Amino acid sequence: QVQLVESGGGLVQAGGSLRLSCAASGRTFSPGTMGWFRQAPGKEREFVARITWYSSYTGYAESVKGRFTISRDNAKSTVFLQMNSLKPEDTAVYYCAASRLTWASTAALSYHHWGQGTQVTVSS
Repeated sequence: QVQLVESGGGLVQAGGSLRLSCAASGRTFSPGTMGWFRQAPGKEREFVARITWYSSYTGYAESVKGRFTISRDNAKSTVFLQMNSLKPEDTAVYYCAASRLTWASTAALSYHHWGQGTQVTVSS
């Protein structure tokens, strides 16, 4: 059983920064791609960023490109999302996800394991 546990969310003013972490565990944990998604109230879950587990290829949603950076520490089985220049529209619950696919798409259906989510609130 794979478990993903997010941390690092909170309340921040517009223009500020937060760093989210996602710690993965499980005897069979061997992901191809790790991703971050977010869901704001009344909206669908949307893709934010992804990274391959072994080659560090990355991909970002246009709305966060240049502001967010995804990275991972394989030794600690942890994925990070550094969020800079935060805007009120970044307010959402952020979810970590793991896919067995070598390069999963931006679709949530491509991911097989999900964390419980962490709230990020950006005040104006």
